[in-house]
Order: sequence, then C-alpha cells, then structure tokens
Amino acid sequence: MSSDAAIDIQALKKTYGRGPGAKQALKGIDLAVPRGAFFGLLGPNGAGKSTMINILAGLVTKSAGKAVIWGHDIDAHPRDAKRAIGVVPQELNIDPFFSPREALELQAGLYGVPKRQRKTDEILEAVGLTEQAETYARSLSGGMRRRLLVAKAMVHSPPVIVLDEPTAGVDVELRRSFWAYIRRLNEEGVTILLTTHYLEEAERFCDEIAIINHGELIVRDTTEGLKQRLDAKVLTIRLAEPLDSLPVELERLDSRVTTNGRLVVRYRPSQTRMEDILAQVRQAGLTIDDMSTTESDLEEVFVNLTSSTPGAAAAD
Repeated sequence: MSSDAAIDIQALKKTYGRGPGAKQALKGIDLAVPRGAFFGLLGPNGAGKSTMINILAGLVTKSAGKAVIWGHDIDAHPRDAKRAIGVVPQELNIDPFFSPREALELQAGLYGVPKRQRKTDEILEAVGLTEQAETYARSLSGGMRRRLLVAKAMVHSPPVIVLDEPTAGVDVELRRSFWAYIRRLNEEGVTILLTTHYLEEAERFCDEIAIINHGELIVRDTTEGLKQRLDAKVLTIRLAEPLDSLPVELERLDSRVTTNGRLVVRYRPSQTRMEDILAQVRQAGLTIDDMSTTESDLEEVFVNLTSSTPGAAAAD
C-alpha cells in the first residue's frame, strides 16, 4: 500500500446477490489517490462509483480487496478510517425536524468534536445556509438540503472529503461560492475526491481523473492528458469572402462550410499541422481574416472512452 496516499484501494470487488443473477459492481479496482489531490472519479450511471464510495464510508461491505483511508485500513481500524473521511452522499438523507445548525452540532458531537473546535458558523456560511440556520430542514428546498449534506460532511474537519454529485440541484450562484470554499479547503491540504455528471466541473477543478465503467478502471490520467488522448482539434476560419460551398481543393480535409460562410476543419494534431491546413486554404485562393481553434473537452473524451468499453452495466 502507498504510504503517501489519501485513499489506497487494491483489488476491490463487490458482488450483489448470488448465483446466476449476481451482479459484479466492482471487478478488482486498483486506485491510489495522492494526499492533497483534487481527484475526479467519473463514470456513467451503473459504473460502480457509488458502490466504491459507500465501501469507503463503511455503508457497504466489500466482497474482496483492501481499502485504506489516510493510513487506516477500513477493516482493521474502521473507526479511525471513518474519522478520516467525510462523505457527501447522493441521497438527501437528513432529519426533517432538525435545523441546519442543530444537524451540524449533532454531527460534530457524534464525531467527538469539542465545542470550542467546531466551525458551525463558518461551514453554514460556506454552503450558503446562514439565513436558514434555524429553519427546520423539512422546509428547505432540494438544493438547500443538498448543501446541508455537504456541511455535515465537513464538521469533523476530515483530511479526505468525498463529494458524490455535490452540486446537483444547486443554483449557479451558490455553486460558485461552494466551489470557492472547496478549493480553499484543497489549498489547505484537504484531499478532495469528486464524482459528478457536470463534467465541466471535473475539467475545471480536478488535477487527475479516473474513469470507471462496468466496475472496472478503464483510464487514469491528468485532465489535460485525457483531453489529448482524443487527439482532435477544430479550426474555424473566417474568410474575407464567405463561402457558399466547399472548394474542391479542400474536399480531402475533414471540413465543412457553416451557414454564415465560415470554414470549419477537424484534424488530428498528431497527424496534421495547422500550417499545412492553412497552406491548402491559401492554395484554394481564399483569404483568411481570422481564425480560432477549440480542443476536445472532457465530455467528448468521456463519451468516447465509456461508449467503447464492452460489458454489461453493473449496480452503482
């Protein structure tokens, strides 16, 4: 096991049920998340993400393998492992008769956090619940309830925080303030493990990303490294004279003409230089006024990788 890993998983397996109808949710995952990382765990519905997280949280019993959180084996030292991690679950499992302040104080008490060390007001402000601090949770909106779950995961100041779809149902403005707080925690040394369907969030915040599908780890790389794997760029050229149709000289390129007369060319940087494309455009007698390039985004990479992975869906 890696001594400098915040989370270290080896050969982790989980099978639901027995016999012919059994579903293997995790098929021997190996994954080490470095301390202090902002790490993304992505995968389609049914990939096994939530199963893995619930095993780390002590909510699901693994079938085989080993998992260590901040140096604490979840089997040998379960209490220490649980103290080292704060999990924000997908499910809105909150007590409707507690106010946010009461819920955080109770959670802090369960973890044995002394009153003088509690950060209730700071956390409520960070997740945008200061005004609702004394309101019954049953009166909160869905987005507010999700923010309360985030707050509960932070009360014992764990060195590892797992965010399982943390901003689902949260409006744009509060999402921005939430991520500012999470980034600050990460800068202070807290390890963040994020699962999200908002791939632009993973692309923006995560240093590294692992993608799992059908219970298997299919790729792990830096965010930029993943985008480069697709090896695709789009060049958009604004011409002095808008085009009505594609010139014969450019038909060999993967190109098209937009409705506003611009030329769009898709190409692989590993195989084609931009200068060669521009030379062909000039040889076609066209004058370039302006141009821009866009690279593959994480969503395109994600779809490409997960759609090409064989296998049947497992329980998430």
